[in-house]
Amino acid sequence: MLRNDNQHNGWSMPAEWAVHAATWMVWPHNQALWESGWGVTLAQVQEDFARVVNAIARFEPVKLVVDPAALESARALCGANVELIPLAVNDSWCRDSGPSFIAHPQQGLAGVSWRFNAWGGKSAHDLDESLARRVLNSLDLECFGTPLANEGGAIHVDGDGTLITTESVLLNPNRNPGLCKAEIEEIFSRLLGVKKTIWLPGDPDHVTGDMTDGHVDGICAFARPGVLLVDATRDSDSVYAEVVRENRRALQLARDARGRSFEMLELFEASEAVDTQAEVFCASYTNFYIVNGAIIMPAYGIAADREAAEVLALAFPGREVVPVRINHLAHGGGGVHCITQQQPAWPVKG
Repeated sequence: MLRNDNQHNGWSMPAEWAVHAATWMVWPHNQALWESGWGVTLAQVQEDFARVVNAIARFEPVKLVVDPAALESARALCGANVELIPLAVNDSWCRDSGPSFIAHPQQGLAGVSWRFNAWGGKSAHDLDESLARRVLNSLDLECFGTPLANEGGAIHVDGDGTLITTESVLLNPNRNPGLCKAEIEEIFSRLLGVKKTIWLPGDPDHVTGDMTDGHVDGICAFARPGVLLVDATRDSDSVYAEVVRENRRALQLARDARGRSFEMLELFEASEAVDTQAEVFCASYTNFYIVNGAIIMPAYGIAADREAAEVLALAFPGREVVPVRINHLAHGGGGVHCITQQQPAWPVKG
């Protein structure tokens, strides 16, 4: 069932560390996009995806949306405990095109279907624009629609009333021309139960070159309320270093919904892994994903992987840190978090 967001009341978006019922993902199948657009083979990307799928499936159910034309490759590479769900799709970034799940203390689970326009019309999305609604329909869950153009990778919540996002995405004319911060904050309050929205600059000058225009999940991530993992670079003279400094400055000045300043743990980017011939390459360790009992961490086969794993182990005591190689996936500009979407268990725990 699709409902307009003005009817929304009493729902909130759980933090990623709340217990999951499942993880949703979308299998890559668009050969022309990967091989012409990003310069890697579809087979290589599917191998990276399968490693992530199978790593998550050790800890919780995985629901894998697969375009009907790609069922054979998904069956061949993914474990028998992965549920394949045939649905026609354009692309494979489930964090952005899939639903943002929300919960209500009496009414259970539902989901938000943002207006997905492929990061400001950067690629075909005639099928993906309805993916969130179709996923929620398959689960027989209520779907809240909204005219706000947004993607799941553009927001992080702490489950305690705080949301972090970026100006370069949500205030971008390619998403929401004419909308102001106050109007967007009201939508987050009504749909996600957010009490405080923190705005970071993001990537206003398009320094990174990635098609998202500066998603927050490449900048920082919550470890728990009041504690953030933040992207960092040791190359202090690069143009990207200025982006890092400006986002860090905004976080240092910010206070969350309960008035706390943030404790910040640095995750230095995987700079040695970057393919200098690539149009774009996701080297951010903050693009990790929290699953039941574990952290699925992007890895690149370099020494920095170990340092990042140590920081994540410190931030998430009691969870196993699982590095997964994504060197080919990274050519598409995304990492582990970009291809995953959590479905919380209900009642919400954790």
